[in-house]
Amino acid sequence: MFKGSYPAIVTPFKDTTLDESGLRKHITFLIENGSSGIVACGTTGEAPSLNDDEYEKVIKTAVEVSENKVPVIAGAGTNSTAKTIKLIHKAEECGAQGVLVVTPYYNKPPQEGLHQHYKKVSEESRLPIIVYNVPGRTGCNILAKTVARLAKECKNIVAIKEASGNLDQVSEIQRLCGDDFDILSGDDSLTLPMLAIGAKGVISVVANILPHEVAQMCSLFFAGNITQARAIHVKLFPVIKALFIETNPIPVKKAMELMGMHAGAPRLPLVEMNKENTEVLKKVLVDYGMKL
Repeated sequence: MFKGSYPAIVTPFKDTTLDESGLRKHITFLIENGSSGIVACGTTGEAPSLNDDEYEKVIKTAVEVSENKVPVIAGAGTNSTAKTIKLIHKAEECGAQGVLVVTPYYNKPPQEGLHQHYKKVSEESRLPIIVYNVPGRTGCNILAKTVARLAKECKNIVAIKEASGNLDQVSEIQRLCGDDFDILSGDDSLTLPMLAIGAKGVISVVANILPHEVAQMCSLFFAGNITQARAIHVKLFPVIKALFIETNPIPVKKAMELMGMHAGAPRLPLVEMNKENTEVLKKVLVDYGMKL
């Protein structure tokens, strides 16, 4: 169901308010440059800092701008099962075509708790569900055997965004779930290695600024042009690493600002990138070939 490059979009702000015009322009740019879909209101979109009205506006705007050319996936996960279900229903009302549901964070449920959480969410959702595993942020790792159990029992749990950084775990998910279950990279630097062991694509941060390149890398890989795909990966690699020298999305928003794109400053408790790291980021972008 999910294949290719899905930018996890930033939420542009103007001063302290949502920049709807900037959001529209950014989504148009991503679609025109080959993105397979849009992931809105995720980590990169600063979802924890959005109020209810902003959340709805971002999803509705993404759906409107996409015009059904590509699917819009809404971030809808919390550390409360009941709140997650309410958020999924809101995403459904806003027209999203799928939801990205992060493992519950902070309360650190055991594997059985994760199973029951996602099973209940599945029962209450009309939309395809992508499990989001990012233990570095959540303190919670969903194991391959739990993913396989969910894939077998819940027809609308169709994919996982895997950001554990553990290729062995990705291989085990592929082994247990097979090709009918979509694995998407959640780490830009590991997208190509993950494609090699069965992933179908990526939910990407770097695609906010280089959407064509990320989409092309995926397309070349699936066309069997591994050498060319690898060349794109190697060229992108320094940019990817620079986008994570501070907490995401601080660096990607700064990169967009340097490139003249609509992003605005991150919202508190995130802050703008410090001067030293900004200079590092500038150099990496210039070395890549960008004119700032």
